Amino acid sequence: MKKLITLVFFALSLFGTDATISVVNQGVALPKIVLQDATTAVSDTAFKEKFHKIMLGDLKVSSDFEVVDELIKSTYEGDPRSNTMSDKGAQLIFRYALEGSQNSPLTLKVKLIDAQRASVRYEKVYTMQNGDKYPFLAHKSIVELTNELGLPPVGWMEKFIIFSKYTSAKESTISVADYTLTYQKPIIRGGLNIFPKWGGADQTTFYYTSFVNNKPTLYRYNLQKGTKAKIIDSNGMLIASDVSTDGRKLLLTMAPKDQPDIYVYDLSSKKLNQVTNYPGIDVNGNFVDNNSRIVFVSERLGYPNIFSVSANGGGVEQMVYHGKNNNSVSTYGSYIVYSSRENSSDPSNSFNIYLISTQTNFIRQLTASGKNNYPRFSSDGESVIFIKQLGGQSSLGVIRLNENKSFQFPLKIGKIQSIDW
Repeated sequence: MKKLITLVFFALSLFGTDATISVVNQGVALPKIVLQDATTAVSDTAFKEKFHKIMLGDLKVSSDFEVVDELIKSTYEGDPRSNTMSDKGAQLIFRYALEGSQNSPLTLKVKLIDAQRASVRYEKVYTMQNGDKYPFLAHKSIVELTNELGLPPVGWMEKFIIFSKYTSAKESTISVADYTLTYQKPIIRGGLNIFPKWGGADQTTFYYTSFVNNKPTLYRYNLQKGTKAKIIDSNGMLIASDVSTDGRKLLLTMAPKDQPDIYVYDLSSKKLNQVTNYPGIDVNGNFVDNNSRIVFVSERLGYPNIFSVSANGGGVEQMVYHGKNNNSVSTYGSYIVYSSRENSSDPSNSFNIYLISTQTNFIRQLTASGKNNYPRFSSDGESVIFIKQLGGQSSLGVIRLNENKSFQFPLKIGKIQSIDW
């Protein structure tokens, strides 16, 4: 693999096309779309407003449209004005009508209208038994809208985020949420439950570390069955940081002799293979290059930095040649995102997130200010979530890599310990 020597920095709002990830819609005129609320069967005004906010936000975050940022009412059938929106210069109208509540089943009717011809392009009806999960009803409608129009897909909107948050001393809860954090559901409570990691793209299982008699123990939790199974325990430290593409192998950070190293655990054979053996700190292993290599964080230079090694062990290669504190790494395919400390004397510009590839010599800066940590790739590798702290406010950030756009959602969930997407 090529060493990453050449640094090419891009401001957050001024990214250019690079060899790491190309920009697909830069300079392209996006279709202008109007979102219309035709809901008449919901009396809860606050709920209607929350649902509209999710729908409008999804359109914006998709980065596939020029969105008219207004609350526009309509009837479901419409009239000459509402079916054309000529005063807004719209090309498309996405109209919806919601029925039900957060405490009952929900029905969402949607209609896509060609504003130039005032003709219906398609109609769909979505139903949901659990109204508390209403953000996913909105997400699904926008996912299918982009699919119907042949626009870059945003299927990741329907994926769960999983996170652990501290609730008190030696207590933490693992919850699942939608990407806006509007919907949240605690899954694991009681004790110290940390480092949740999805077991696969289907998000039916996840791994997490809990403490049994003060001993770190790794569990696999089945969301469909509501059951957990012990995988392995170890003295010192035990974290599942990544899962192979086929779901058969785990990357573990373990410290059975008080020194953390990277291990591969085969779930079928239950065999444990030590990959690194350094008299220091090696943590946070992630598979890269079709599971053939492992990227990890090590202090072997005297500060945290990003390295790689063959999945079978062997020689270690330095991946990053800038910064003095590079940590919190995540991978997708041949791509790597990590957070890097920028200026320890400036608390407003402490950590930024960078994107690199094992196939190029480029580094792309993804954030420009604040403390930005915990980067994680989406399931399709085209978006990155992260936690941003700026001016006393914590937010969950979403970076649309191909579209050069970033969005933030304020955090109101306490102190996050770890997060996965």
